Amino acid sequence: MFLLKKILVALVLPPTGPVLLALFGIWLSRSKRPFARNAGLTLAVVALLGLLVLALPAVSRALVAPLEPYPPLSAARLRAAQAIVVLGGGTYHAAPEYGGDTAGTATMERLRYGARLARASGLPLLVTGGAPFGGRPEGELMREALEADFRLKPRWVEIASRDTAENASLSAPLLQAAGIKRIVLVSHARHLPRAVPLFEQQGFDVAPAPTILQAPPASWINELLPGSLNTSREALNEHFGRFVYYLREKS
Repeated sequence: MFLLKKILVALVLPPTGPVLLALFGIWLSRSKRPFARNAGLTLAVVALLGLLVLALPAVSRALVAPLEPYPPLSAARLRAAQAIVVLGGGTYHAAPEYGGDTAGTATMERLRYGARLARASGLPLLVTGGAPFGGRPEGELMREALEADFRLKPRWVEIASRDTAENASLSAPLLQAAGIKRIVLVSHARHLPRAVPLFEQQGFDVAPAPTILQAPPASWINELLPGSLNTSREALNEHFGRFVYYLREKS
């Protein structure tokens, strides 16, 4: 089920989804029936234009905006917490310069902020992430990065989870066994609206600690130059994930 979900998401989200839609439109445009031919051409044009529009920074910014409701973590909320939880964000598989698997870019961005908060507060760290596609578990790689790059040792390492829901459900017993009830949750700003409720459902008082929040554009010209397709894709993935969790809660 997990792999099926990943495959379906990859096929629907850009660039694959719009490209497949455009190819279908081109195939349909070869029909001998005028209506089907015109519909196919329209579909192909709309799909390709949609891909271009999604690549515009102004559009990606609009998609991300509703996913960032949490402000930067305050000093007061950090002081009130008992532990810091850092969610994994992907791995760098078989990294030549590291001699094997290591934490990916998104994971390192989260670890950097988590390490900063841990140094400022002295709170213990939990890192969480498994290996849904094989290789070494993400939690293990996060522990190594914290120790090697930030000279910090996490107190808990969860290595079996495959997604955000399992990050929460499998981290909960580790924290609860230590009497932890109030946590700081570190992840990308656009990921936290999906992650926070999952940890709250496990009974935690969660202080969101967003990192990589959107900053004001350096120039209005940059907003009109295509180059943000990946950001739009990530935002759509979060919107889709939130919708799926909403349906689960209603069922």
